[in-house]
Amino acid sequence: MRGDGDGWATGPDGSRHWGKHGAAGLLLRAPLPDETPAVLLQHRAAWSHQGGTWALPGGARDSHETTTHAAVREAHEEAGIESAAIRVRTEVVTMKAASGWSYTTVIADAERPLPTVANGESTELRWVRETDVAGLPLHPGFEAGWPQLRTTEVRLLLDRHDVLGERGAPAQLSRALPRTVHLPDGTYGWLPRIEVLEALDTVGRLAEPAGHGTTLGTVTAVVTTDPHLIEQLPATVVILPPATVRDWLAQA
Repeated sequence: MRGDGDGWATGPDGSRHWGKHGAAGLLLRAPLPDETPAVLLQHRAAWSHQGGTWALPGGARDSHETTTHAAVREAHEEAGIESAAIRVRTEVVTMKAASGWSYTTVIADAERPLPTVANGESTELRWVRETDVAGLPLHPGFEAGWPQLRTTEVRLLLDRHDVLGERGAPAQLSRALPRTVHLPDGTYGWLPRIEVLEALDTVGRLAEPAGHGTTLGTVTAVVTTDPHLIEQLPATVVILPPATVRDWLAQA
């Protein structure tokens, strides 16, 4: 059944964008066996607008819908993704036109790459390793927004006393944290795992290999309020307050 959002929004310059009330798409990530992130992409059918390109499952938002509802609904219709299998983390407007039309990217995680079922709008649905996304022929709108959406691997090191306390369980905390996190500089990070430090071994541990790594590099972040510990850390390390981790947990 067609919704009331289906149709073109026309700007004062004559430019047209699909979705009378704007549009939304779902950027869904899941860990591959090596813990690096994959993104679910749709190869758009040749008959569709910008057919033959790769983009996110998405489409027009109906007047009664939130952007998150629209993105999740479209992912179900176009890719067979069940809402119960994903966790929405945040959303960001990745395109805005003079007409007032906007495209919102809703960012979500899944525990693993989910099976997909394509409808007539797709020639293929594929879980693509995040570092390989830019090598595909992307839809121009998605291509323009991708640099602000992609993640950098975060090697998260927690000061046991500051974050976990006496009763904290690292494994439980690792499972509770979201995979995709919003970093203080406005970019997005990917958490393959966390490490728990005792203050005395921090500098030595920072000299160890960072783990999986990606072609986009790895950010090392230490969560602590210990001034003595902070003094010992290299300038390249990002210092995060425990409140940041608590905020991430609240989103999980």
